[in-house]
Amino acid sequence: MQLSETLEFDHEDRQQIYDYVERHGTADPDDAQREVLPNDRGGFRHHLAILKRNGYLEPTADGDLKVAIEEEGEEEFSGEEFTFTVRPARQKDLTGIVGAMRQVVERGTYIVAETVAQELDHQEALLRHNEIESRMFFVATVNDEVVGWVHINAPELEKLHHTAELTVGVVDEYRGRGLGSHLLSRGLEWAGKNGYEKVYQSVPATNDAAVEFLETHGWETEAVREDHYKIDGEYVDEMMLAVEL
Repeated sequence: MQLSETLEFDHEDRQQIYDYVERHGTADPDDAQREVLPNDRGGFRHHLAILKRNGYLEPTADGDLKVAIEEEGEEEFSGEEFTFTVRPARQKDLTGIVGAMRQVVERGTYIVAETVAQELDHQEALLRHNEIESRMFFVATVNDEVVGWVHINAPELEKLHHTAELTVGVVDEYRGRGLGSHLLSRGLEWAGKNGYEKVYQSVPATNDAAVEFLETHGWETEAVREDHYKIDGEYVDEMMLAVEL
């Protein structure tokens, strides 16, 4: 299922099953059945089979349920000092992604990513696809440790359905090694394949490195909001950048 695909359920019980799994990231089928249809195991199995057939839910390697989101596989890159992998994020990466985000936003110059990290801290699910929003992550890992991410978030509003917001970051130890470029490329490729036409993000004007990085990759400044942030007691403009796919 593509994240740009509109969710349509022809039975209330199916929507409740889907909502339970989507809200939790992954779910044990027995737990879902007890929560949604505690007195109808046969009905639960019937609705679950239809949700799987229609490409809404799929099993994890451990036998749990998760939202079925179309994604590409892993890519491995070798450098002079280390090898890293770029791949779709999994639910178990949530803690590692939040940790990487926390390191990046410590400098106080990536407000949107800081907001995303706070949201993840208060939600169980990493990947989301519901009637309000869609959210996808890819990660860069070194020795199975998350050292960078790219995040694509899109509102499920018809008038904005062609646009998505992106954040991307790499922890200090691995910056300047090409990980950010590979993550950005992977995120934009995925966004294009899923029907998004424009990707945007906003950063404080003091984040020179982020602005330069995006401009180097073809992004353009669409607008500047003066004194939009207040960082360490100082007013800072917001740079709003975007790229057409």
